[in-house]
Amino acid sequence: MAKFQIAVGMFGLHDVFGGDARGYLTAAELADAAGIDQVNFTDHVVMGENTDRYPYGPFPLPPIAPWYEPLTMLTAVAARTRQVRLATGVLISPLRPAVLLAKTLATLDSLAPGRIELGIGTGWQREEYEASGLDFDLRWTMLDDGVRAMQLLWREAPASFSSKTVNFSRIYSTPFPAAKTIPLWYGVQPSERQAQRIAELGVGWIPISTSADYIRDGVSVIRRAFEKAGRDPGTLQVRAHVPMNWDANGRCSLQESIDAIPALLEAGVTVMEFEHHPYIRSPEDLEPFYARLVEVRDAS
Repeated sequence: MAKFQIAVGMFGLHDVFGGDARGYLTAAELADAAGIDQVNFTDHVVMGENTDRYPYGPFPLPPIAPWYEPLTMLTAVAARTRQVRLATGVLISPLRPAVLLAKTLATLDSLAPGRIELGIGTGWQREEYEASGLDFDLRWTMLDDGVRAMQLLWREAPASFSSKTVNFSRIYSTPFPAAKTIPLWYGVQPSERQAQRIAELGVGWIPISTSADYIRDGVSVIRRAFEKAGRDPGTLQVRAHVPMNWDANGRCSLQESIDAIPALLEAGVTVMEFEHHPYIRSPEDLEPFYARLVEVRDAS
């Protein structure tokens, strides 16, 4: 098999620790010690009641379920880890002012130099934008303007920028990230327009589907966009969830998920993401879970 990396999705892990959010830090420390490549937090600032509008099937949780703010959690994880990369997937970046998000991420990078990888998207809820005083219909404009503004602020001071939704003149935002950039991964549908976004501004794609066929088709579209943009299509990174096959008892076979890796690799996936909740039931399950994932990766 080709080489790949392992990410673990942290969402819902507090349930394994009796609802204690500090369990995320314990898990991140264990993942770091085991050699897991990336820990990943996902985002909702608020949740509306109209979860039936979720465009990717039945929404898995009630509106009252807790969603911990990803960058806050990653800051705490940064202080407790040494090598694991710290990621979001996806952060609804237009909900945060671009200059503030740029500063927050640069500060986080100062605590964990070179370990920050930002998965971004627009989300799907109108309620989140309205509660934040933002126009949902401008979400894609805000996403693009915000990304371009952040990338400027991460490398130049003073910086000036003018767009429909973000404007500033001769401002200073330091510290810069260690590499004067932070890698951006887009959680979007693989249309021609979205592929152009990734090719212009990003390094990777986060597909919503675990289907190898869906991912293969999307990778093909995005690689063509890389070529048109003068970028090496072989540098495209893809972080995808491995398929989860639930049994009648609400459990997943880890081995069945592992067996799906070759098809995902062939489709173009470079980072295999495993959630926790399908496979573990207690904190004692974490170390053997991580050890098994690292074993599979290292055998590739």
